[in-house]
Order: sequence, then structure tokens, then C-alpha cells
Amino acid sequence: MIAIISAMQEEIQALLNQLENTEIREKGMRKYYTGTLFDKKVVLVFSRWGKVASAVTTTQLINDYNPTEIIFTGVAGALKKELNIGDVIIGRNLYQYDVDCSPIFRKFEIPILKKDYFETSDPNNLINATNLFLDNYNLFVNTTEADKFDISSPKMIHGDIATGDQFISEKIKVKELNEQLPTVQCVEMEGAAVAQVCFEYDVPFSIIRIISDKANDNATIDFPKFAKNIASYYALGILKNYLT
Repeated sequence: MIAIISAMQEEIQALLNQLENTEIREKGMRKYYTGTLFDKKVVLVFSRWGKVASAVTTTQLINDYNPTEIIFTGVAGALKKELNIGDVIIGRNLYQYDVDCSPIFRKFEIPILKKDYFETSDPNNLINATNLFLDNYNLFVNTTEADKFDISSPKMIHGDIATGDQFISEKIKVKELNEQLPTVQCVEMEGAAVAQVCFEYDVPFSIIRIISDKANDNATIDFPKFAKNIASYYALGILKNYLT
């Protein structure tokens, strides 16, 4: 069984709409949706925002459903100028940028685990699925909706991601993150926490992030609307290619 997580239900609503033989189980104030998606057994859940919420959800998923892999999908803020709204980041290494136990440990190092970041699983199949989706993304994403967010010719990058428990909307913070973690492409609030749980339980992990904003003073888009009308259909298109 493959587990799919998002921070908001809007980010996986298009997948839920396609889910067949659906069963719903409530536990820990979450709803876990099991069924078949493109003839594959899956479980879908939205974790809520933040590292604690996503770590709790991931741990529950692993213990109750024993997934063969976990995929996180959702939106993120761009840290690099060359990224545009609608671009896709397939995660490589995930950092918890708000971890700092210095001088006892290096900045960003997770105590005991002795890791500065968590690697994702072999990305080739997910990268291929994403490129195939982007070649035909108008089949999934409504052109009128895409135009509302100035999305045109979106691209995919396989790159690093930074996670922390704050919404980044200031240029000075973007500058600081780029200086401290120069390989990081985007910033969000759940990925590295999920990656750490998967690492500790030895469960393969992948992450899809759709750029929704530039993580700056203009990061004021309607997130639920972007998640439901754009990111949700990105997830549908990419994962349809990945699962079939």
C-alpha cells in the first residue's frame, strides 16, 4: 500500500475524487482514506500544517497501514529567482532549517541521528512521471485557473528542500536561507519532519512540491484556492503517471 500525505485536504482533493472502494477511518483527529487509485491500493491523509502535525500523521500511517512507500505532496515557497509559480520541485535532500543545537552539535544536525539532512528515495520514476505530466499539464489543470496565477511553461527541478515551523514571507529570511543552505530550492513546513520519521522507520519517502509563491513580501496568494485548483491537479496528474 502506498501512502500519500498533504498538509491541506485541498492539496489532495482531486486524488480523493478519483479514489475508489473508499473507506474512512478517523484516528488522532485525522481522517485516513483507503481505497484504490489507478488500480493501486493507497491510503490518503492530510496532516495539517507543521512539523509536529506531519510527524504524528506519518508515525500513525506507518504503524496502522505499513505502507511500502510514503509520498508527500503540496505547495512551497520558492527561494531561487529562477523558480516561478507552478514549477515543481522533486525533493532530493531535506533540511530542518530551524534546528540549531550548536555549539554541542553542528547547526542543522539532528542530535543522535548525526544527520544534517534526510535523503529521498530513488527519484527517477517520480521525475519521469512529473516530466510527462508537465508535457501535458493542460489536460489536468484548467487553463483559466492557471492564468489567474500567471502559470506558463512550468518546469521541474530535482533539488533540496528546507522545512521549518514558520511561514516565510520576508526577503531578509529568504536571503538568510540562501546563504546558509545554498542548494535549497524551496521552503515549506512539513517535508523534512516526514522524511525523518521515514528514515527512522526505514520506509521509502518521496516529496512533490509545487511552487505557489516566492516566499517574500508578495506571498499573499489565496492558498486554499491555489491548493484546490492547481496543486491538487498537479498531484493527480503526476501520481497518475507514477502509479500506472
